[in-house]
Amino acid sequence: MDRAPGLSVRLKLTLSYAGFLMLASALLLAAVWVFLLRYVPEVIDTTGKGRPGVPGLFVPNRSDLMRAFAPKAAAALAFLLLFGLVGGWILAGGMLAPLTRIKKATRLAADGSLSHRIELEGRNDEFRELADAFDTMLTRLEARDAEQQRFAANASHELRTPLAVTQTLLDVARDDPNRNSDELIERLRAVNTRAIDLTEALLLLSRTDQGSFTREPVDLSLIAEEAAETLLPFAEKHGVTLRTAGDITPTLGSPALLLQLTTNLLHNAIVHNLPEHGTVQVHTASGPEGVMLTVENTGVQLSPRLISTLAEPFQRGTQRIRTDRAGVGLGLAIVSSITRAHDGTLTLTARAGGGLRVTVQLPAPREPVRRHEVSRR
Repeated sequence: MDRAPGLSVRLKLTLSYAGFLMLASALLLAAVWVFLLRYVPEVIDTTGKGRPGVPGLFVPNRSDLMRAFAPKAAAALAFLLLFGLVGGWILAGGMLAPLTRIKKATRLAADGSLSHRIELEGRNDEFRELADAFDTMLTRLEARDAEQQRFAANASHELRTPLAVTQTLLDVARDDPNRNSDELIERLRAVNTRAIDLTEALLLLSRTDQGSFTREPVDLSLIAEEAAETLLPFAEKHGVTLRTAGDITPTLGSPALLLQLTTNLLHNAIVHNLPEHGTVQVHTASGPEGVMLTVENTGVQLSPRLISTLAEPFQRGTQRIRTDRAGVGLGLAIVSSITRAHDGTLTLTARAGGGLRVTVQLPAPREPVRRHEVSRR
């Protein structure tokens, strides 16, 4: 933004200090005039006439005192003005020194350097609160930037893989005209399906990160029932028992995105389960802090280090996969993004007996939601 040049803050503070000092001095001199000089008469009898035995004396009258006082007062005011300007400039510079460091950090951040920190020392005041808030913002921006760079690199790699496989299959088909075309078509179809799934997941992740959706009353219990009904055949195919229970859990959000969230959680819970006789439990509940959706699945024992990375993009948790379809690695990343977009929190914890417990907590609506207002889909 183009702005007209103006005085610096330091100069403004200096002029303010000097002006205040001059005003205080002028008031002091006025007080001297009001409470001292006004008691001195304008004409004083110094001849002693009418007072026998009293010799003539020189006693200054008001005019004499004014002629003697005015130059001294003017010199004092001039000194105080100079003293106020110099002292104000020094004091303003000391007070504004933290802003210089903040300005430097801001320019570095604008140039793309997010690793610099102000780290302003000293006791807490307004400048230090501003510096600490700026450091916190830089830390979050740096983490977000690193996450975006990892995501871009991983997305490029993931998208390149199906394209490279497709290119290889086509090269093989060109070099071997007698190769079975049905097998080639089936493999190309599988690779293309994976590329489409990955692209749709990336688009959904971008959409939720931007928060471009309409909020409306939603009941998470109905969403959980719908997702469970949809994935029940998939669970039976994998030998997993799927159970749902819970209370009415009204909240505000996008029914489609919350259904995607629940579907992703259930799909992951089914896929990453025991080879036989696995279970998935879905529970919804309302509490004073909001509504909760909890999905638990049996499985192998998970380390805290692995759990801390599961919500990152393209982290598939290969230690617990037992299926030939590993997905695109964005399931829990999409869940995390949808949760953040709905101002909620996502918690992943290891179950004592093995497996994973995922809890999504969303804010409860400020006003009670009537049952007929809730969207199922």
